[in-house]
Amino acid sequence: MPDLLLELFSEEIPARMQARASEDLKRLVTNHLVEAGLVYESAAAFATPRRLALALTGLPAETRASREERKGPRTDAPEKAIEGFLRSTGLTLEALERRADKKGEVFFAVIEKPGRPAAAVVAEAVEAAVRGFPWPKSMRWGAGSLRWVRPLARILCVLSDEAGAEVVPVEIDGIHASDKTEGHRFLARGPFRVSRFEDYAESLAAHHVILDPAERAARIRHDATQLAFAQGLELVEDEGLLAEVAGLVEWPVVLMGEIGEAFLALPPEVLQTSMREHQKFFSVRKPATGRIERFVTVANIEAPDGGAAILAGNQRVLSARLADAKFFWENDLRTVEASGLEGMAAPLANVVFHEKLGSQADRIGRIEALARALAPAVGADPDLAAKAARIAKADLASEMVYEFPELQGTMGRYYAAAAGEAEEVAEACEAHYRPLGPTDAVPSAPVSVAVALADKIDMLTGFWAIDEKPTGSKDPFALRRAALGVIRILLATGARLELEPVLYPSIVRVHMTHPDAATAEAMRVAAEFAPSLNGTPEPGAEQIAAVERVMADPAVQQMVEGHTSAAANLLDFLADRLKVALRDQGVRHDVIQACFELGGQDDLVLLVARVRAVQGLLEGGDGANLLAAYRRASNILAAEEKKDGAAHDGAPDPALAVEEAERALFAALDTAEAAVGPALEAEDFAGAMAALSALRPPLDAFFEAVLVNADDPALRENRLRLLNRLRMLMRDIAVWDAVEG
Repeated sequence: MPDLLLELFSEEIPARMQARASEDLKRLVTNHLVEAGLVYESAAAFATPRRLALALTGLPAETRASREERKGPRTDAPEKAIEGFLRSTGLTLEALERRADKKGEVFFAVIEKPGRPAAAVVAEAVEAAVRGFPWPKSMRWGAGSLRWVRPLARILCVLSDEAGAEVVPVEIDGIHASDKTEGHRFLARGPFRVSRFEDYAESLAAHHVILDPAERAARIRHDATQLAFAQGLELVEDEGLLAEVAGLVEWPVVLMGEIGEAFLALPPEVLQTSMREHQKFFSVRKPATGRIERFVTVANIEAPDGGAAILAGNQRVLSARLADAKFFWENDLRTVEASGLEGMAAPLANVVFHEKLGSQADRIGRIEALARALAPAVGADPDLAAKAARIAKADLASEMVYEFPELQGTMGRYYAAAAGEAEEVAEACEAHYRPLGPTDAVPSAPVSVAVALADKIDMLTGFWAIDEKPTGSKDPFALRRAALGVIRILLATGARLELEPVLYPSIVRVHMTHPDAATAEAMRVAAEFAPSLNGTPEPGAEQIAAVERVMADPAVQQMVEGHTSAAANLLDFLADRLKVALRDQGVRHDVIQACFELGGQDDLVLLVARVRAVQGLLEGGDGANLLAAYRRASNILAAEEKKDGAAHDGAPDPALAVEEAERALFAALDTAEAAVGPALEAEDFAGAMAALSALRPPLDAFFEAVLVNADDPALRENRLRLLNRLRMLMRDIAVWDAVEG
């Protein structure tokens, strides 16, 4: 069975596009082949800066012949119907067969397709892939119409088997496929022939090209680590940079250079960021101090002087870059020394955060107020939390962060320390951005937790207040990430925070940032209806009367309703994100919904404890059977309440229990109610579930022995009330109707 080797050789492909391009090449070619009837055994795609390569094994020599019969219209059908059938089959009228059918004589088309050689199908697949390749950016060159990321120079396309190899006849805009390729641009000379993938990979290596990007990355990591180790240093791991550099070279040669003494005092994050972003250098640090002292660069050539000239040139360029960083650092420190971080943050009053949400300074003011309010709930000092929130984003106005935005927060910590701020405040300047992703650590220090929650909650309430919510796959303000951040922080720290009393006043606070004259008073009064986080004295009669007068205004009522609706919608959004956050931990989304629908479940730590207890109950045999019994009881009640037009919600009378199973269920419910209530009050959900589990045997016996719809109306009513008592007890724990299965 033939194997296919395909290479598209061009000028340099940007490193960021290579991995996706190799996968796209494999997808496009293999999909076309499979659709045409050429099924392969295995496929592998590779990329270097100058080539995309694809190797397929186990292709058949040709496609299978096929025969298809297709029924058409009746022979006396309108002419247009017959013409449409002919177009769809590609046959002429004379080629159609006439056959008898129960509805009369009809046309049949017999379409026979002979097998096609693999080379012909491959040629079509390659041309279709090249002409329809989904490059993010592409170009045309010369007089042709072909678009490619960079000018395409060669196409190598060979089918090989035991009998030998043949060049697939592909021609695209004057480029004819061949069995030739080229090695390294500088270390190899002239094209060479290959016949199969094994020859191809070995010949490329002999011509100073490592085909596999993973192998290039492994060589860079190994050589750089060994160079650093030989100097008593260690390489700073950077997987993103490693993947990028592996896409810049075909024959990696690792060199280590020195950083000028004048720059070694810069923060290590500044050195690492500057070298990574501007020069694609790896950082090398001293393990004992963590100070970055050298760099590693990767050349694409084996220089006769061992790389001395390359290093000298790189060090000159690096010194110029680091001189800029040193200038920014020293200027920022002078600003901090002269006016503190609040002075550094002053220009943020002129920086728009969002046209409907005011400036960055407005946002900082909201975060400060919220951080102060949240502090007691997370065990932080309110004054420290407010101070940290006030200066946490000051570094956004620094020259260093303007040059390197990814250093926001990190530089804030350095500047806060330089200003003599408390350690908790300096830490919060960096940690309040966390978590940035699903694997990022969450802040743990109380002040950092307060500011991080305030930052994320303000993002959410701000955009909910102006009705800029995520839609479908669009989330331009990363609000899903902010919601997951709130959830992860609360669950990781165990902070007991009721969200509803936080979300509503935060939404009101957004609207009060820049109210117009007509609504300012209404906003102020609406805010008084926001539940307080810290508690306020009871309002006096005059204050109550003033509030009642303003609240009588329909416009104010509508405004308050709007704020309430937005807060409720945001709480639902957080519940949906909670399902996502817990899904990978095996927590069922329907169980979360069943607990959330109880209402008032805005303490996420308490909610998750309840959810885990309910899921634990359902995963046992007693729980599954108890749920089935609950549903049976609930269905009976729903049907009878609909028929009677009234709820059976009165207290059942034990004196009317005439059956032994009936009396046993009364006793079991008495015992369960006595246990469930105190357990829920003590947040002992495991105890509440144990009490519910004990109901399973008497419930099974009740439904086995007792006829609920008895002929005696009094007995029937009492038994329905007994089932309602069961239903209400279980609904104290969860809305079981929301549980699936």
